Amino acid sequence: MRTHRGDRVSDRLAYIDQATFLSLQATDRSQLVQYVWVYTRPVDMERLRRFHRNVGHGFAGRLIEPSILPFGRHRWVAATGPAAPLDVDDVRAPGELGTWLDERSQRRVDPVRGPGWHLGVLPMTDGTTAVTLVASHCLMDHGASVRTLVDAIGDVPRDFGYRLPRSRTRRRALASDVRQVARDLPDFGRTVVTAAKYAYRSRKQISSNASRPQAAVSGPDGPLVLPAVSAVVDAADWDARASELKGTTYSLLAGFAAVLGERMGRARPSDGAVTLLIALSDRGGAEDRRGNAMHIATATVDPTSATGDLTAARAAVREALSAVREGADDKHALLPITPFVPVRAVRRTAEVLFGDLPVSCSNLGEVPAEMARADGTEADYMLFRPVDQGVTRAALERAGGQLVVAAGRIAGNVSLNVVGYEVGADDTREWLADKVVRTLADFGLKGTVI
Repeated sequence: MRTHRGDRVSDRLAYIDQATFLSLQATDRSQLVQYVWVYTRPVDMERLRRFHRNVGHGFAGRLIEPSILPFGRHRWVAATGPAAPLDVDDVRAPGELGTWLDERSQRRVDPVRGPGWHLGVLPMTDGTTAVTLVASHCLMDHGASVRTLVDAIGDVPRDFGYRLPRSRTRRRALASDVRQVARDLPDFGRTVVTAAKYAYRSRKQISSNASRPQAAVSGPDGPLVLPAVSAVVDAADWDARASELKGTTYSLLAGFAAVLGERMGRARPSDGAVTLLIALSDRGGAEDRRGNAMHIATATVDPTSATGDLTAARAAVREALSAVREGADDKHALLPITPFVPVRAVRRTAEVLFGDLPVSCSNLGEVPAEMARADGTEADYMLFRPVDQGVTRAALERAGGQLVVAAGRIAGNVSLNVVGYEVGADDTREWLADKVVRTLADFGLKGTVI
């Protein structure tokens, strides 16, 4: 095994990573990445154990060490090697795969105390095997995960060269954090001006969103595991349908998300449109160590026309992405103010900025074929599940529910992954699967549901 050791770079969290972690602190709700490999055969356990050893480097080989100052920038520290043992579960029936994936998604991860990630294996009675990796989104988004997992599969894990945890005395840490705050003050000042301009331009939207009444809770409060469903669609069928509807693979995903959003009660009462929050990666070269490297574009899509013609959806997505690339949508420019935002204000700020009942929509693009080879051979299916921990019924229903759609292309398939909850609905995996299958059928598509 070879290890790439990069030059020492700043161990300070980027502003976007600070914001991601602050959201976790404010809500006790943790966003995760969950990757799933499904093999219709037994896996090579020795090769899988090597993959497990290799994952704990690079983006996954670190944790967050919070600043001593309440408004200070946090640091990355080293946490290399396996974050937790490789878990091999007892044999189960294939029909229990979804339940097992949900269970794994709720097994604790902690970007500060660890483990920041864990890996599990499920052998099934028909000879099928599932492998799943769950990791904190604070450590790595999809782009960072791809780099980490491809390196691990290729036996070339990377060493980012971070210091060990608690390697600084309290006095040195305090002095260093104070100096960093002083260096950040010019960014903070510029951001205050940007925030004022943004608030003025968006005053009508902000006023409307801030005054939106919160939904009443429909049942007893308590922990909640959100329904999650994946559908694997033949990529040739997906591309052909996009072309027939005068769209692209990207606008087809947006159209699917909008129609599913309408089906789950997330259309705007004023005009029936659905607001999509589209993640747009801005990850740079090999030295980009940000856990999260993205902008969020906001598109408005009319679901009533999308199933027959994607022209409008295509234009809406193109306009939203152009606004981000050209700097017209400058919410990202507000990030330098993040360390100074009181924790209690974070949750409501996100609601005000992003609007009423949005649908999160992530196009993961063409995923490297190597990523499907957790045990050295290509998995039959690969899933990308955008799951959460720490969700409570009261918090979710006050927010009006949730819908997240993520899709990636790999091994000749489009892996379409949905996590959703509608206030007052059945909200079971079977209920969500029915919504997904019916929405695919609206577009003349079908897929293997997992």
